[in-house]
Amino acid sequence: MPHAITIHQPGGPEAMRWEEITLADPAPGEVRLKQIVVGLNYIDVYQRMGKYPLELPGPIGMEATGVVEALGDGVDTVNVGDRVGYVMGPPGAYAEARNYPAERLIPLPDDITDEQAAAMMLKGLTAAYLIRRTFVVEPGQTVLFHAAAGGVGLIICQWLKRIGATVIGTVGSDEKAETAKAYGCDHTIVYTRENFSEAVMEITQGQGVPVVYDGVGATTYEGSLECLARFGMYVSFGAASGAPPPVPVSALAPKALYVTRPGLGPHTATRELTLEVANALFDAVRGGVKVEINQRYALQDAADAHRALESRSTTGSTILTI
Repeated sequence: MPHAITIHQPGGPEAMRWEEITLADPAPGEVRLKQIVVGLNYIDVYQRMGKYPLELPGPIGMEATGVVEALGDGVDTVNVGDRVGYVMGPPGAYAEARNYPAERLIPLPDDITDEQAAAMMLKGLTAAYLIRRTFVVEPGQTVLFHAAAGGVGLIICQWLKRIGATVIGTVGSDEKAETAKAYGCDHTIVYTRENFSEAVMEITQGQGVPVVYDGVGATTYEGSLECLARFGMYVSFGAASGAPPPVPVSALAPKALYVTRPGLGPHTATRELTLEVANALFDAVRGGVKVEINQRYALQDAADAHRALESRSTTGSTILTI
């Protein structure tokens, strides 16, 4: 019998239980996956805490890699034995095996490993849509990215440097500043002791930046608006410190600012959209963008991984091995 991390009631890391599960045959349009590696993301924490309500008891998790073991009726996009990854879709990645919609699977190229894929699907596809669709960054532009030493940050800093942008990144410590710089961040601001909006304005000689990418939320949104240039865009794609409060429309008027809250769901809503961002990510990795896996835990020790993530003691990506 396969095992999975199951949540019976929302709560802290201790709410996660390692339990046997019963897995039915795949339904029409589904495949059964033998999972290999699971990716850890902050959305998993939100699911565990009940901020993103789940049907309980049930598993959590949004990305993994695996091998197709069985096909449901009507599946013709993958074959038994195929290496695949996935992101978003029905929660339940924290499992040794599971059923999953075939249309949402991403075939893995031979030059992308299972660990790489599990470590970068959600983070890397997020980076792809942020800089290729939400705000298309052009060579010579200066951008601000919060939490530059995190999983999305280390990918996006490298990618932006390949484009030819100047990257300003906020970090929580001098150690994380060095990490961010090693991966393409031109200027780092330790937000725990510096006013990042003032620092950005100094770096840009009072001009501000055309875009701020913010996955932190409540503690950064106000300063982010302050350091935007005229016609700048505030991109709120996460809320690690809590959701930012509503922004009054009148606050945007003085500089004619734009505010958006994109998400990976709409950018992976169809197979075509998913493969578009996935192929862009695979090409970026082939071109030299590295996916750093700096923490590894066994899947049954997911509670320890959550504690490390919530304490902001992690850098790069964390994976859960099976």
